[in-house]
Amino acid sequence: MRTFSSFQGRKVVTQSGEVLGRCADLRGELTGAKLRVTGLCVGRKAWLAHLGVRMHHQHAIVPWGAIVRIEGKRIIVRDDAADTADPAA
Repeated sequence: MRTFSSFQGRKVVTQSGEVLGRCADLRGELTGAKLRVTGLCVGRKAWLAHLGVRMHHQHAIVPWGAIVRIEGKRIIVRDDAADTADPAA
């Protein structure tokens, strides 16, 4: 099992090597008594939102389903994750 802190600060990279930024936070949905992670908040603006400096809708969210693997200090995501990252989620 992974913890939130194990994701925080890891570099998020596509399979072809494009750096999307670092994971600043996780996005989730509360359903009943369970929290389901839905995405990675990525980039400098996401870090500022995590600190409360910026609004949460101003940064990229990489869908949780786009994660291919976690390798060392990197989170590898599908190449189309850069296109599907939703800045308004």
